[in-house]
Amino acid sequence: MDFLADGNHTAVTEFILLGLTDDPVLRVILFILILGIYLMTVSGNLCIVLLIRVSSQLHHPMYFFLSHLASADIGYSSSVTPNMLVNFLVERNTISYLGCGIQLGAAVFFGTVECFVLAAMAYDRFVAICSPLLYPTKMSTRVCVQLFVVAYIGGFTNASSYSLSFFSFFFCGPNRVNHFFCDFTPLVELSCSDVSVPAGVSSCLAGSIIVVTVSVIAVSYIYILTTILKMRSTEGRHKAFSTCASHLTAVTLFYGTITFIYVMPKSNYSTDQNKVVSVFYMVVIPMLNPLIYSLRNNEIKGALKRALRRKIFS
Repeated sequence: MDFLADGNHTAVTEFILLGLTDDPVLRVILFILILGIYLMTVSGNLCIVLLIRVSSQLHHPMYFFLSHLASADIGYSSSVTPNMLVNFLVERNTISYLGCGIQLGAAVFFGTVECFVLAAMAYDRFVAICSPLLYPTKMSTRVCVQLFVVAYIGGFTNASSYSLSFFSFFFCGPNRVNHFFCDFTPLVELSCSDVSVPAGVSSCLAGSIIVVTVSVIAVSYIYILTTILKMRSTEGRHKAFSTCASHLTAVTLFYGTITFIYVMPKSNYSTDQNKVVSVFYMVVIPMLNPLIYSLRNNEIKGALKRALRRKIFS
């Protein structure tokens, strides 16, 4: 820490991440468990991306968005998991002031991109089921790229808001972050300056993004459900629902945990519960998404079998 001009306070140049637990045995168990989850996350999502790129049968808008969801999952998990694993191996895990801001920005960026991609996937299913004849026009390559650009601009804007807020804070002493990564809320609690305006702006922007993406998903599925119920064929209803089941599962898991963290009153849950839920949506869900989409999707399973056959017999 560097001394300020008045000599009465010190400016924080690094933070101490308290992590999940102090129990040495539990730290070893969690290290092995989370390392396994992280390796499965990276390998599973990377396989999804590569499979979609090499399989011409998967060159459709739905899989275009799925490949970007997989990429976002890798980035989202990688923004916090490697540092968390280090925390299990050292007694005192420190992260620099700059590193803390970068980690916060990266987590917000990839989390926001995931929100937008899930919304784009819901819109894709809406067009496919409710307007199948117009699908090639409404979900053309140009439209997909535009949705993709909106997702990344939204992620960059939200991440910039949180990063600028963080760098506007003044930290004059306490530097122990009660979390396993540089989350925004515990950092706000450590700040010595007035954080009401920057924190309020960032929270409003993030809240607006969640409301907009959830609204797109909700409206899309209302129309999808209405269309499915009007179908006369049982087989048609089953096929239409099966194409949405994986996406609905992913949306429920992701937004369910986000709601718990950011919408529920803070008095209703403890910091330890916050950490556990954060582990679930930042570490576990990115591992589950490839399993959800591959196990319930016949086209992906078929493409994987064909790719393995070519590899074996080549």
